[in-house]
Amino acid sequence: MTVIPLNTASNFQPLPTKVLYRLFVSISFAMILLAFTFNTPWEIWDGFWLITRSPANLLTDYMALANPGATLINAAVMTLQALGVVWLCRAKITGPVISALFLIIGFSFFGKNFYNSMPIVLGALGYAKITHNPLERSLLAALFGTALGPLVSELTFNQGLSLPVGLVVGISAGFIAGFILPPLGHHVINFTKGFSLYNVGFTCGFVGTIFISIMRSFGMEIEAVTIISTEYTVAFSTILLGFFGIMGLYGFVINRFTLAGLSRIYKHTGQLSTDFIDIGGIGATIINMGLLGIFSTLFILLLGGDLSGPVIGGIMTIVGFGSFGKHLLNIAPIMIGTTLMSYITEHLTQDPSILIAILFSTTLAPIAGRYGTVVGILAGAIHLTLVVNVGFLHGGVNLYNNGFAGGLVAGMMVPILDAIHAHRAARFNPQSAEVDPAEEIETLD
Repeated sequence: MTVIPLNTASNFQPLPTKVLYRLFVSISFAMILLAFTFNTPWEIWDGFWLITRSPANLLTDYMALANPGATLINAAVMTLQALGVVWLCRAKITGPVISALFLIIGFSFFGKNFYNSMPIVLGALGYAKITHNPLERSLLAALFGTALGPLVSELTFNQGLSLPVGLVVGISAGFIAGFILPPLGHHVINFTKGFSLYNVGFTCGFVGTIFISIMRSFGMEIEAVTIISTEYTVAFSTILLGFFGIMGLYGFVINRFTLAGLSRIYKHTGQLSTDFIDIGGIGATIINMGLLGIFSTLFILLLGGDLSGPVIGGIMTIVGFGSFGKHLLNIAPIMIGTTLMSYITEHLTQDPSILIAILFSTTLAPIAGRYGTVVGILAGAIHLTLVVNVGFLHGGVNLYNNGFAGGLVAGMMVPILDAIHAHRAARFNPQSAEVDPAEEIETLD
């Protein structure tokens, strides 16, 4: 695939920031209204506080732990909280911010809540204040860094500490984790060269591993959790397909009833940092997001999988990154590779952890975008073998387990692929060997 310079979308009319704020507020209130179609107010109230007090380690499906109504309220609260952070930072709602907001919606179905996310957000923003940088520079680390929310919940509620002590220890650990994420994330991207989209997830894997190692050294045990719902597939398949259909239609309308800009998005590799709004315009970007949502939902249903909380989180993450690196052409090979690997190994494809790996393996979409379909399938296959084994390192307190595994896959594959590429280029065109292809793409991005 070719690389499109960022200034090619200058002819597209952007949506005002106020409109984007209103869209996410509308999504939040829609989730609140939808919550009361599942459960009574008292059930939602009790479930919401159960979610807030839960350890939240992987895999804790909030719909199974509490109920769908409480889960939707939690997602609405988290979305409004994230919007508040964006407003506080005086940041524009760009492609990366949209991806972070959708990711927060998705992970509010399993693992994230208001309590365990706030210390991390405050830590990341505190780093910006102490280093005298604009808050906006730490915004993405603050939003994506909430992946370590279970660390806060685990120390607060699940280690036998008294509540006052647990609150102090949990909040302090979350603040420290959030504080160190911005500088670490800046350097980690050099390892993956932007070929794993979940850069902060990779960083959180290291941070989570350090914290869990310290906790284990003091004799603390972190229990593996598997709480999964299976009874809401029909309801949420209808909700999600309807929502993504409306999203695609909305994008088509604001794109003046054309698909203009979509081809520009499809021609891009997706390598970080790639804001599809700058490349194809907001209308084409929303169309891309809607198509990704429909595709990923149908993909899971065709595999015979259930739409549990974590699976819904994976779908919403794909949709969010439809503004920041993912499109149908670069995610399909990765998902196919992961699925094929599940069939030829001892894993059950319909198992929730495998379905989640299939969805989140799309962090490696830029590899397929840069190196082609066959390499993308191989990357997805390798990803599955790693992701089922690395969770022990961080004890499940890093919700972006696939981001951690994906970073390792990218860090291993990309140097090899670049070396092969450079060797072939030197063989047929000696002058081209002087330029590192990965560096060339990064410069153009």
